[in-house]
Amino acid sequence: MKSFHVISSVIISGSLLLAAGCSSNQNAAAPAKPAAAQDSKPAATQETKPAVQDSKPATQETKPAVQETKPAASANPLKDATENYRKFVIAQTDLFVKATGDFVGAIKAGDLDKSKQLYATTRMFYERIEPIAEALGDLDPNIDGREDDIDEKDWRGFHRLEKTLWQDKTTKDLGSIADQLLSDSKLLRGKVETVEITPEMMVTGAVELLNEVSTSKVTGEEDRYSHTDLYDFAANVEGAQKIYEVLKPELQKKDAALSKKIEDKLSELNKELGQFKKGEGYALYDELSKEQVKKLSQAIDALAEPLSNMGKVLEV
Repeated sequence: MKSFHVISSVIISGSLLLAAGCSSNQNAAAPAKPAAAQDSKPAATQETKPAVQDSKPATQETKPAVQETKPAASANPLKDATENYRKFVIAQTDLFVKATGDFVGAIKAGDLDKSKQLYATTRMFYERIEPIAEALGDLDPNIDGREDDIDEKDWRGFHRLEKTLWQDKTTKDLGSIADQLLSDSKLLRGKVETVEITPEMMVTGAVELLNEVSTSKVTGEEDRYSHTDLYDFAANVEGAQKIYEVLKPELQKKDAALSKKIEDKLSELNKELGQFKKGEGYALYDELSKEQVKKLSQAIDALAEPLSNMGKVLEV
């Protein structure tokens, strides 16, 4: 009996060990499957997705190239005209300072005849650019103020000197006033560099130059002592003509008929002024008849009208 129990125990123990071995082998093989699945799927999926994302920025990089072309389309077509006029203003102011120095030198030297001779021609440089000077505060009245427009104690400049040279027929005691005029002319030269010249200012200035002639200067009140008004007239017209010339290329593109009309009226006005030329200068204004003054005024108005339409056509 004892030997039977021993044999049975051995058989049972062997069966248990065999079963345990089989179970152990199954458990050892099971982890290999997840490892293989994890290694292959994530690697393939993760490596291909970024390749799709990397292609998107390439589409975005092309957008700035389209935006960079926009500023050229909005460029100011009157930029060259404005710059050309600025150069003209600066050049005229340089000449004005030099001419004023000669005029002041003659006064301080006591040379009455030379002072009178230089008075009108010196003023022409200023009259051509008067719209710019008028944008600089007190400089215009200090340089070109008329007797009735300024208090006696503050009155200086060209017309203060004019009165003494022609009415009193002397250069005496004019040194300090002459020096102040020269100082003001140099200050003008410095300040024109700071003026923001715009197409609107140019168009308005051209019309104002002519309107001032036709409404006040035509009466002879500007140079009431020297009667050199025609020099001022001619300079004002030249200033307006310069503005038209720099704007002309753009104006012809938009309204060739208006441009032609301005040219015709300029020609007629210059012809009207030309009959009063005397050598390098002009006749004295009080030598003109009432009919001549009237015709001159009409020619100025005839030019001012089409000039005033430039702003609308050029959209400034």
